[in-house]
Amino acid sequence: MAAVRRYAAAVPHEQTHRNVTSGGARAAVFGMSDGLVTNVSLILGFAGAHPSGSVVRLAGLAGLVAGAFSMAAGEYVSMSAQRELFERELAIERRAIAETPEGETLELVETFKQKGLAPELAARLAKEIMSDPELALETHAREEFGVDPSSLGSPITATLSSFIAFTIGAFIPLAPWLVGSGTAAVLWSIVLSAIAALTLGAVLGSLTGRSRLYSAFRQLAIAALAASVTYGVGRAVGTG
Repeated sequence: MAAVRRYAAAVPHEQTHRNVTSGGARAAVFGMSDGLVTNVSLILGFAGAHPSGSVVRLAGLAGLVAGAFSMAAGEYVSMSAQRELFERELAIERRAIAETPEGETLELVETFKQKGLAPELAARLAKEIMSDPELALETHAREEFGVDPSSLGSPITATLSSFIAFTIGAFIPLAPWLVGSGTAAVLWSIVLSAIAALTLGAVLGSLTGRSRLYSAFRQLAIAALAASVTYGVGRAVGTG
């Protein structure tokens, strides 16, 4: 495996990364954001029409429950379809490796040559990789369609993450209406939602290595725009 070690030394060094392929982190971020934006918009839209506090509470609870189940179902279907697609492609690649190893070896050689390896080293490296069927499958999958066979994503993880995160996000603007109503509840919904949006944006910025300040205010702007529009619509339509 000396050629493998030389190939590893030839490619740029990378730091240890977090596993972001399971779908859980993505589903949690989107779920929290969607829950917050959806429910603060829904609640303020109803509040703008000046109904009773019980009507706003009912709307908020309905938005929380319906949204959480909808997001969870969507994540499950999406992740399941994605995983099944990858598994189909991997099965095709596994069959090709078993039936036409010479052709698959030449594909690897060309891939390594395009990465800058000398033809002799590329040939030796490809031959050594193809001697191990599982390593060959992993290498072909990574090089040809950017997939790690061991990290195809978990539909269950994505579903649970989305459900829980949406519920938490949607509960934040609803909380004031569970203990109060009227103008005070409206103001507290706005304040709590703004704090949550800023916090979520800052956390997202930290995870992605982007500016936390920019991410925080971007998230706040999105939530504020959606809530303002629905509040304006509710106020214009009213309950009459």
